[in-house]
Amino acid sequence: MNKALRFAFSCSVALMGLASFSAPAPAAGTPTYALIVINQQAAFFNQMRAGAEEEAKKRGVKLVVFNANDVSSAQVNAIDDYVQQKVDGIVVDAKELAARYLDYVAKNPQGSAHIGIVGALSSVIQNTRQKIFQDVIAASGKVTVAGVVDGQNTQDIALSAAENLLTANPDLDAIYATGEPAMLGAIAAVQAQGRADKVKVIGWDLAPEVIRGIDRGVVLGVLQQDPPAMGRAAIAQIDNAHSGKPVQQVVMTPVTYVTKANVGAYRNLFAAK
Repeated sequence: MNKALRFAFSCSVALMGLASFSAPAPAAGTPTYALIVINQQAAFFNQMRAGAEEEAKKRGVKLVVFNANDVSSAQVNAIDDYVQQKVDGIVVDAKELAARYLDYVAKNPQGSAHIGIVGALSSVIQNTRQKIFQDVIAASGKVTVAGVVDGQNTQDIALSAAENLLTANPDLDAIYATGEPAMLGAIAAVQAQGRADKVKVIGWDLAPEVIRGIDRGVVLGVLQQDPPAMGRAAIAQIDNAHSGKPVQQVVMTPVTYVTKANVGAYRNLFAAK
């Protein structure tokens, strides 16, 4: 793997990214690609893995998957290890929500809101989501940020962080969650403190409990990406690079804003989870 080729798989404003590394020339025999995910707890990454495995099977290539168990340094070490093992390619998972929330606020009799953020401060992607959201709501002059807490991309930690955020801000109107673990923690915290009627949650990525939160009216909406499509696209692009075929530098995958109005389309996808 003498030369690295990078491809950005973006949703909306490059809010979710994948980096791919591949040797430019085909090797003899069946190519082996490595998929490195930050965890396999989140439905998002399991669906991405499923998409990657589907595409690998379709193309007749071998895929190995590494679970970093929420340790960023493990991802880095895994890249080094797979380079040493001379695998043929490596894939690493690496305005609309703000506009939707501002529309909700505008329809509120108060016309303003106080919001808290549960993020994952070690994640470049989630920090980007956080910054864009904050920039848009700040420009509106109608929403103030009570504080930002670090859920560390882990549901239990996000729950504790969200509880602290709620306790410190009794006048909070909403929580913005930058990823699935933050969403799950925020929903659980709001419900545990009996504040579902007052505090609404908005953020990223569906999961069974997020769908239940939408049904209960706790969750206003989420941006749902297409992780299986991301997994398939990652393997397709890295295999094209390895085979010397043309490669897209940016691959756009769809995102959908999911609310009570359209959540029905996603129930079967998460029904068995």
